[in-house]
Amino acid sequence: MNEFEKCIEERRLIRINASDEMIEKELYGAEYDLMRAEESLHNEDYKWASVQAYYSMFHAAKALVFKKGYREKSHNCLLIAIRELYVRTNELEHEFADNLEMSMDLRHEADYGLTYDEESAKITVENAKKLLAKTQTILKSQGM
Repeated sequence: MNEFEKCIEERRLIRINASDEMIEKELYGAEYDLMRAEESLHNEDYKWASVQAYYSMFHAAKALVFKKGYREKSHNCLLIAIRELYVRTNELEHEFADNLEMSMDLRHEADYGLTYDEESAKITVENAKKLLAKTQTILKSQGM
């Protein structure tokens, strides 16, 4: 059993019929969090810039997973679903999933370890911009 199947078996990834409105809500959340991350970065609040940029990526990834008919119940299973549903099918390059994973780790360190810096915040914000743009392109090509 692979990680994707394990997430399904453990009900940390479930099948759903996501409406366009649900997907659009996630895109709005991704845009909003990215905007706030950019503001925090401008204000030299690197902890919150890192956290907000990660959540922008989280919502963008969630929109993609919704589009494929799944909903995550864990951040890790969201990453696994992105790798299975988009990277494995070549709809998304490996770097996007790798950047999501790195941002997940940075967010965790910023939140729980109080470890963050300007450079990682800048990288995370930039990665969030790239993932949001790619997500919008993918969803547009699928009729969203």
